[in-house]
Amino acid sequence: MKLAQLKSIPAAVTDAARFRGTQAQDAPLAGSAAGWRRRRVRYALGVGAALLVLVFAWAVHGWLGSGQVISRERLRFAEVGRGHFVRDVAAEGTVVAAVNPTLFAIAPGTVSYSARAGDAVRKGQPLATLDSPELGNEYQRETATLESLDAALARQQIEIRRQILTSQQQADLAQVAIKAAERERKRSQWAWDQRVISERDYQRSIDDVSTAQLNFDHARDSATLERDSLALDLRTRRLERDRQALVVAALKERVTQLTVRSPVDGLVANLAQPEKSRVAANAPLVTVVDLSVFEIEFQVAESYAGDIKAGMGAEITLEGRTVPGTVTAISPEVRQNQVVGRVKFRGQQPGLRQNERAAVRIVLDERDNVLRFERGSYIDAASRALYLVRGNRARRVPVVLGAASVAEIEVIRGLTAGDTVIISDMRDSNQASEVAIAN
Repeated sequence: MKLAQLKSIPAAVTDAARFRGTQAQDAPLAGSAAGWRRRRVRYALGVGAALLVLVFAWAVHGWLGSGQVISRERLRFAEVGRGHFVRDVAAEGTVVAAVNPTLFAIAPGTVSYSARAGDAVRKGQPLATLDSPELGNEYQRETATLESLDAALARQQIEIRRQILTSQQQADLAQVAIKAAERERKRSQWAWDQRVISERDYQRSIDDVSTAQLNFDHARDSATLERDSLALDLRTRRLERDRQALVVAALKERVTQLTVRSPVDGLVANLAQPEKSRVAANAPLVTVVDLSVFEIEFQVAESYAGDIKAGMGAEITLEGRTVPGTVTAISPEVRQNQVVGRVKFRGQQPGLRQNERAAVRIVLDERDNVLRFERGSYIDAASRALYLVRGNRARRVPVVLGAASVAEIEVIRGLTAGDTVIISDMRDSNQASEVAIAN
């Protein structure tokens, strides 16, 4: 069909050929109750889904922000407050005898015991005997030397007296010579006055008096020097004898100590050597325990060793009983990060048994108005951060802690009174800056 023919189609034909719309199908249902209910259900489902999405998003946001979620039942909490603070140290100890000497061999020899382990002994009672031929021979030899020195000293004393007498005799003879010369001078003087002797003889008599006086002076001085010299020789001999006497006395004491005696009343703890065995000098032989005096031997960490001093008060707990005590000693030696100390009982000593377990508490310091909280097992002065609780969340905050006692620890900086902190082990939190606490 040509374009000119299409243009000539009537209008009625074109109207009939048009496409039909949906106007006739979409007829409104006014007042339908079923349609309204369906729409309300759809609205409710949409609102519920939106709320569910919001709650899930809030939970995910909280979990991502906290990093960790910990059950409240697993945690221990402590409140920071001010009050009286007692710094103390607690330690476990054992009951030991304060006097438990170990006796040693005074010389090499063969040991023979006269007591057995567990025997009750008295002070001075023989416990063992050492047979030491070497010491016995040495004692006899030195004793013989002492006797020879005694004889030499006696002989020296006799010789000294003889020499002193000889010197005195010479001095006395010189004095007699003076008197004889003086008498001769007097006769010469009378004769000279009578002019019956020559002047030469008279002058010779005068010279004889001077010579006799000079001889007497020399004899007297020589006798004095001889006496001093002999006294010095005698003193030297006497000192040699005294030195030897000391050697013999020491050897005699050692020979006496070959019989080992108990130094205290007590109990034989153990025998260190087999019967009839050969032992060296200074070898341990037997240990005796004095059961009348006990002490508590305790061990503390080396960090407390510098604060514990002898004379500090202590509390000793034995089988539920608490008795006062005093620190008697603290060892300067550190073994496996521990320091050993001793505590004695103050006042009457209770009934005790060797190696009985006991608890010791030593008070180091007491102060008032101190900011502190209950101490956890993993919290000490070296801790640098704690978890501060705010509702259901805990935030890790830096802190500076001070002195620590058995039950409490001092706060220097980082917390205030009324704060609540977690004192449980938080190593599983991996040092998260914030954790959530689940109920």
